[in-house]
Amino acid sequence: MRAARHVGPVLLLVGLLGLHHASGFWIVNVVFPPNAKTRLPSNSTPPLVIVPGNLGNRLEAKINKPTLVSWMCYKKTAHWFPLWIDLNMFMPIGIDCWIDNIRLVYNRTSRRSSNSPGVQVRVPGFGQTYPIEFLDSNKLAGYFYTMVQHLVNVGYTRNETVRGAPYDWRLPPNENEEYFTKLQELVEDMYEQHQNPIYLLGHSMGCHYVLYFLNHQPQAWKDKYIRGFISLAAPWGGAVKPLRVLVSGDNDGIPLISTIKIRQEQRMATTNPWMLPSEIIWPKDHVFISTPTFNYTNQDYQRLFTDINFEDGWHMWEDTKNLTGDLHPPGVEVWCMYGVGLPTPVTYIYDEEFPDVDPVDFVYADGDDTVDSFSMSLCKRWQGQQEQPVHVTEYRGLAHLDIVFSEQVLSNIQRILEGQSDTPSEIDVRFKGE
Repeated sequence: MRAARHVGPVLLLVGLLGLHHASGFWIVNVVFPPNAKTRLPSNSTPPLVIVPGNLGNRLEAKINKPTLVSWMCYKKTAHWFPLWIDLNMFMPIGIDCWIDNIRLVYNRTSRRSSNSPGVQVRVPGFGQTYPIEFLDSNKLAGYFYTMVQHLVNVGYTRNETVRGAPYDWRLPPNENEEYFTKLQELVEDMYEQHQNPIYLLGHSMGCHYVLYFLNHQPQAWKDKYIRGFISLAAPWGGAVKPLRVLVSGDNDGIPLISTIKIRQEQRMATTNPWMLPSEIIWPKDHVFISTPTFNYTNQDYQRLFTDINFEDGWHMWEDTKNLTGDLHPPGVEVWCMYGVGLPTPVTYIYDEEFPDVDPVDFVYADGDDTVDSFSMSLCKRWQGQQEQPVHVTEYRGLAHLDIVFSEQVLSNIQRILEGQSDTPSEIDVRFKGE
């Protein structure tokens, strides 16, 4: 993009700060490392692999496009450039170019997705932490930086004992087979190097990626290589927010981006239909989308996708609904942590302009402001379904994104990594002393 090329980092910072408390799966923030006692790195430090959530790591692109959506867009690049996060996407003159670069094309016959014609997309830095610590090269959009720095302060070493496992978060697990091969190799290599089984830590949708990975490993492999699974704010039963994203779009508070415009991109990511509320877990009569003419439950997804003129979404959901929908236990020790006590939308109410308008009202339930506590608490089911212990900690007053920054959570993770398996059932983050 020519005219959009010189957008400064200050604009991005303003945009990202605007995202913070409105962000659901748009996991970006500006943060500072917590205070922690420093000690020398040790080979006895249990190795840790972090799997980020949706939108939770950098993507890069290279283009040689047959056509352009605007004369403002580049047609060809000689080098890889940032696709997520791309500063240009926050400018009205850049959004069309960015959407055309990052979008996927879904094929109903092959049941597979491909990049936009003439676009190559790659995930940089697999096995390293930089693509999940900051989502931009200017280090303004911080995600796992606070957690990784905390771990470094207590003895971990970046890219050795703590490593990142970024992935193409536009795609669900059934279209990301190569990723799981690389993840298995990463775990096995770390085991051989450190002679200790590995902890896997996931946030939000990343927890589903971890669960899918573990469900496809033999128990003997898990017994040897995996010490445990730390789950943060996982939407185990799906989340309601993706319904709004698919119906009317969600700009997460960025005034420069139209919700209808960003909806074009959000509908192309097949992970959004994957994360819809499960039809086998949620009550069949729960209304998720209410309009003057019809109330949509999880039994009405096909009609919903037809009514919003997005029938590909139905096929995407059909392809992905059973990937982790049955919540088969992971077969490793689990620490399941999530926030509660915050109003969280579980029903979106639209007026007669549905679906090309924002919701006019909401029905709320308990949750972490993005995912309801009913969905996140479903990990409790595993307590009677597997031999390995399942520990559950609810953090009262903790928001969906803030769970990766919270000092209480980081301290709890540190204790787990130090071998203290038992964790409190509830922590009130509104009171620092608890």
